[in-house]
Amino acid sequence: MPRRRRHRRGLSEGKIALVLALESAPGIDTNVELLPTLHRLGIRIASLAHWGRTPLADGSGEDATGSRLTEAGVEALAEMERLGILFDVSHLSASGVAHVLELATRPVLATHSSARALRDHHRNLTDAQLRGIAATGGTVCVNFLPEFLADDPAACTPDRLVDHIAHITEVAGTDHVGLGPDFIQEVIGDTTPPCCEPDYAFPWSIVGIEGPRGLPLVTEALLSLGVPEDTVRKILGDNVLTLFRKELGRRA
Repeated sequence: MPRRRRHRRGLSEGKIALVLALESAPGIDTNVELLPTLHRLGIRIASLAHWGRTPLADGSGEDATGSRLTEAGVEALAEMERLGILFDVSHLSASGVAHVLELATRPVLATHSSARALRDHHRNLTDAQLRGIAATGGTVCVNFLPEFLADDPAACTPDRLVDHIAHITEVAGTDHVGLGPDFIQEVIGDTTPPCCEPDYAFPWSIVGIEGPRGLPLVTEALLSLGVPEDTVRKILGDNVLTLFRKELGRRA
C-alpha cells in the first residue's frame, strides 16, 4: 500500500503517525550525496543548522555573521527539493532564511518558530520571513517555549502563545500556520537520568502545557477569541497535513 494511503488509514484508525526529521543535518558535513540514503531510510524533513555553524549553513545564534548557505548548503537544498524532503528553516540564521527563500522552488517549512514582532529573539521569524514562507506554499509552526514567546518567560501563559498564533495567522494567512510545541521538558524527563538533566535559567514550558495533554488549552484559548472552528482545525494540524500529503516524498 502506498505510504500516503497508509498514513491516512493510520489516522482514521486513531493511530499516532510519525514523520522522521533531521535537525541540523549532523553527520552530513558537506557530503550532500548522503541525502538520498537518508531519504531511503525515511527522512522527510531536514534543517541545516541548529544554533551554531555547520558546513552547510549558520544557525540563528550566528546571525551577526550575515552569512548565507554555503555552496554545499545550496546543493543540499536542491537535492532535498529533488527528493521530496521538506526544508526546515527553524534555527537557520536570518540571512540563511533569506537565501533559502530566494532559491526555493517548493514549499518551505518552519517546524518550531514564533513571531519576532511579538518577541525579539533570534529564534523567531520576522513578518517578512513569515510572508516569504507562506509565498512558497509552506507552513509556520508556532513554538511553545516561553523564552521565545514573552519578555518575561516565567509569566508566559496560554494566552501569550495564542497571541503568536494569531499574529502569524494574520501575517502569513490561515492556510500557513500550525503548531510546533517543542516539548523539550517532556523529552528530557523521559530520556535523561535525574542526575544529568540540564539546568537552564528559563522555564521549559507554559504552565498547563507541559506536554500533549495540555493542547486542549490551546484549542480553548483560540475558540474563546472567536477564531472560527474551521480555522482552529487548520491551526491544530490540518494545514500541516495538507502540506505533508502534497509534498512528502514527492520527487521533483
